[in-house]
Amino acid sequence: MTGFVISGSALAVEDSELDALFEGLRGGDPAAAAQIEQRIYDIWSKSGSPSMDLLLERGRKALESGDWKTAVEHFSALIDHAPDFAEGYNGRATAYFMAGQFGQAVEDIGQTLSLNPKHFAAMSGLALILQELGRPEDALEIWREVETLTPHREGLSQTILELERQVDGQTL
Repeated sequence: MTGFVISGSALAVEDSELDALFEGLRGGDPAAAAQIEQRIYDIWSKSGSPSMDLLLERGRKALESGDWKTAVEHFSALIDHAPDFAEGYNGRATAYFMAGQFGQAVEDIGQTLSLNPKHFAAMSGLALILQELGRPEDALEIWREVETLTPHREGLSQTILELERQVDGQTL
């Protein structure tokens, strides 16, 4: 990552923990899925730099308050200083999505997924955008990918079922 470094041994520990967490998501305990997802987000949110973490936090707070413009500014600053940190792109994609700027959101989702191919939240955002754009077949494909990573996600099976019916031409 530009501007800061996480030690190789710290990355290896996080990678092995992430592998175990993703295995836990695919496992049989739906009640634990939300907690496991939160732990994954916590790991993904560690940039290795307190100043980058502060930019991430400021962007997220701006999102929570509905200030999309400020959120984009914070996430853009984070991306400028840490272009290999997927959460900067993911946060900015969320801000763009909330502001109705789907093209820019899709671009940042693509960057998020190129840096973190298992980013099920970014995939979910892409699927939502595809649904908004009237592309249910494409959205269904993405939701199915999300399902392979986190099959117990609340509401996911219902979303997939509804899209399958829509794609198959059945009335919802």
